[in-house]
Amino acid sequence: MLAALLCGAAAVLVLGAGLRETVVVRRLRQHGTRTQGVVVDNVRSSDTEGPTWVPVIAFTDLNGHRVEFAPRARGTGMGLATGRGVEVVYLPHDPQTARVLMWRHTVGPAVSLLIGGLVFLGVAVWIVVAG
Repeated sequence: MLAALLCGAAAVLVLGAGLRETVVVRRLRQHGTRTQGVVVDNVRSSDTEGPTWVPVIAFTDLNGHRVEFAPRARGTGMGLATGRGVEVVYLPHDPQTARVLMWRHTVGPAVSLLIGGLVFLGVAVWIVVAG
């Protein structure tokens, strides 16, 4: 029963994160400002699967401030070469919401989180039914 509760709690957290990301992406599509950014660096990041390279993207917001961010989407196939120009979308009042305007960088993380949350929920239900 404890395992079902832990899986259920994980499902709620992951689904909540997926829902939040979905709302942010929807706001970006409806109210976002598009601009050009440049990949200025790739920094090394370590996680449980070993080191990966995370692109750092810089752009200038509507107020003329330089903004740098690292995409939330990481992993195989998510890298961007240093010096590459990319389209960026951000909320004018909050440039830190910036996302690279590519499906894999906007929709991909939300879909991954929602699928992960559903998997945790499925495991919790399976534990309760089978137990």
